[in-house]
Amino acid sequence: MLKNKVIVITGGAGLLGQEFAKTVMENNGIAIIADFNQGKGIEVTENLQKLIPSATVKFQSLDINNKDSILSLIKKLNQKYGKIDALVNNAYPRNKYYGRKFEDVTYEDFCENLNLNLGGYFLTSQQFLTYFSQQGFGNIVNISSIYGVIAPRFEIYENTPMTMPVEYAAIKSALIHLTKYMAKYYKGKNIRVNSISLGGLFDNQPALFIEGYKSHSLNKGMLDKSDISGTLVYLLSDLSSFVNGQNVIVDDGFTL
Repeated sequence: MLKNKVIVITGGAGLLGQEFAKTVMENNGIAIIADFNQGKGIEVTENLQKLIPSATVKFQSLDINNKDSILSLIKKLNQKYGKIDALVNNAYPRNKYYGRKFEDVTYEDFCENLNLNLGGYFLTSQQFLTYFSQQGFGNIVNISSIYGVIAPRFEIYENTPMTMPVEYAAIKSALIHLTKYMAKYYKGKNIRVNSISLGGLFDNQPALFIEGYKSHSLNKGMLDKSDISGTLVYLLSDLSSFVNGQNVIVDDGFTL
């Protein structure tokens, strides 16, 4: 499906990023784990290579908030492979105060987290799209969320230490529209830009939260990281050649 496609995954050393890289490898693509955390990135790359020895996975250091870092990555990959087929915007940088309750979020932290995340997605996409335009083709998949589509279901967070950060809702909803903007801006350039809005991923959350979440779902409830893989492969492959500017929701019906 992804044979010989060079696919960059930002935040590739994270929970979801690792799964995305593994999926690319399993489908005969060349997975580039691009991450700010060099130690973790190299470790993940080595582990995946041992897991699938016949596939190709490489680590590249990347700071999505640094233009020089992004351009350096593009240059290295272009020199090595002569092309870059796709970018998966998956990184999620945030400051140490991220995740506070709405009334406790400071203006400074709100702005910083939007700059780090949404700003990083913009900057990375901008540089890759410039390269894709010169190359004559390209593909971007942005990782968004159901909470970029609907208002949070605050009731499922009650009586748990969890909350749904206001920064997250602002970032993910803006990312969906940024996806549409970029897709249309590059009309006629043989470039596609789509997003995937994920439902909640199981990550050992409190039982009360998991139960409340499932009550809004149609079958399974919280998703496993592997549940996103099929949609990602579809959007990265030629099967979706004319899917452009779309937001694909994968949430077991949670948004209904």
